[in-house]
This record gives sequence, C-alpha cells and structure tokens, in this order.
Amino acid sequence: MSTEPAPIVTAAWQGFVRHDVPGKDGRLSLRIGGAEGGAPVLLCHSILTSSAIWHRQAIALAARGFRVLALDSRGHGQSEAPRGPYTMDDLVADAVAAFDHLGIAQAHVIGVSQGGMTALGLGVRHPDRILSLCVIAARADAPPPFAAAWDDRIALVREQGIAPLAAPTAERWCGRPFLEAHPETAAALLRCIGETDPEGFIGCACAIQGLAYLDGVKRLTLPLTMIVGALDQLLVAPMTELAAVLGCRLAVIPDVGHLPQLHRPAEVDAEIERHLREVA
Repeated sequence: MSTEPAPIVTAAWQGFVRHDVPGKDGRLSLRIGGAEGGAPVLLCHSILTSSAIWHRQAIALAARGFRVLALDSRGHGQSEAPRGPYTMDDLVADAVAAFDHLGIAQAHVIGVSQGGMTALGLGVRHPDRILSLCVIAARADAPPPFAAAWDDRIALVREQGIAPLAAPTAERWCGRPFLEAHPETAAALLRCIGETDPEGFIGCACAIQGLAYLDGVKRLTLPLTMIVGALDQLLVAPMTELAAVLGCRLAVIPDVGHLPQLHRPAEVDAEIERHLREVA
C-alpha cells in the first residue's frame, strides 16, 4: 500500500466550485462537487487548516457518485472570521446553515480533529439531519488538562499572530521524520496553517476548550465509525473507551499521528469507503 501523503490543495479543485453561504455569524465558503443527485457528504477539517486537507478524499468521493461539500470553518480558509470567542454549537450551527442554504435535508459527515468534534455535535444536536458519522482524531469532551493546553497557544497568537504556532503544530501533528521525508507536504501544511485568521484560531480554540458533547454522544444511535492514528497519544485512549461504550468500529492506523488522512491516506480512504458502503 502506498505511503505517499495526500496533497494539500488550497487552489481550485477540478470538478469542484466555490460557494459562499451565510453562516450563523458570517460568510462561509465551501467547495461543492460530485453528482448533483448523489448522497451528500460533508467534510470538516481540523483547527488551523482548511478544506485543502480533504482534496484527495473529496475527489475520490465525488468520483464514486457522492455530492461532496468541503467546508472552510469560520476563520479558516476562505470563510469569514467573526469576533470570538466561539462555541462548538456555533460551528455546528454553521454546518446546519450550509445544509439549509443548499437545501440538503440529510448528509453523511466526515470530520477530523475539530471537524470530528463538529461531526459529533451535529449528531447530538441535529441527529435528524445526519445519515452517518465518520470521526477521525477527535474526542467528545474537554477535561481540564486538555482544555488548559490551549491557553498558551491562544496567548501566543494574541501576542504574535499565527506564524510562531505553525512549525510546532505541524511537528506535533505529523512528527519531524514525516515532515523531513516529505518537504513539499510540510511546506503546504505550513502555508495552510499560516493562512488561518488569528481571530478564527482563537475563537475555535475557545470552542474546543468548551467541548461538552460526551453525554449526548453516549446516547447516539447513528451509524458511527471512528479512526485514530496509533501515535496520537492524547486521543487513542478516549476514543478507544468511547468506541467500547458505543459498540462502534474504531480503526487504529499504525505509525501515524493526528492527521492520518494526510499521513496514510490509502488506509484512511479504505476505512471511509468501508464506512459509507456499510451504511449506504
């Protein structure tokens, strides 16, 4: 199986068009492609990135007949950054606003990191709008040590902007050996991080600090698959515990960290395909 990383593409994607939609508190930008009559799939990205990290999966899903929506979260990519702080329910409401504007009654949702938290929030707050959930590298709550870890990053960005956060974040997510072995991917990831609006980062970081969906998630009856990198030390244990409570599938991708769909895309693609095939 190929170990080449997935591309990070901030430029236009072949077969996709940009749409601006009114979000809860400002303009949202998303890419739309694939069959107009296909089952909708919403892709939600991590904090400090954008829809650019979903290029490979979006193209593949569109080719399989899905209607693919790749959303830039508020303050990320080409979406506006309203004044923060935000809550996770704000990010959930943005996704629902996109559904409503586009006339989408229900969708599959695939999210990584902050996008996975948003996916879980959609399942808790709007289960009637969700066909299934595929959650990558995300937890459903923010215990005090997890929440406190964001304080220094928020303070740094308030003082100096996004730039000082880029390299440490990329290394924490992917590991130095991966970044050194794939300099083009590393450069693209750093550019993607650097394009994040500071207000958007701070607002979303505050939203993550207030993450509180665990009780609701434990009552979910929606089809759910979870995926985590084996080296993602902060998430393997909570995701394993949650999968056991819910009785859902947890795929652990070996030798990768926090963005497995970037690091080992073929394996994550196979898990996404299995998930959608089983719930279709």
